[in-house]
Amino acid sequence: MTDKTVFIVNDMTCNHCVGTVTKALQQALLGAEISVDLATHKVSFSGDKAAGENAIREAGYTPEAA
Repeated sequence: MTDKTVFIVNDMTCNHCVGTVTKALQQALLGAEISVDLATHKVSFSGDKAAGENAIREAGYTPEAA
């Protein structure tokens, strides 16, 4: 079983943001399980934590430890 990484991304404010973060993670973490919840601002994913965090930052958002 793969551990999930969870970040809070408070500057995600709309569905466009959700799409941007999701796409960035999909490109950085091929085949990863990704879940993005706008209501709670939670982003969770399987795979490399550092790569996922970097992808979120490069997409213009600020991931914080959950």
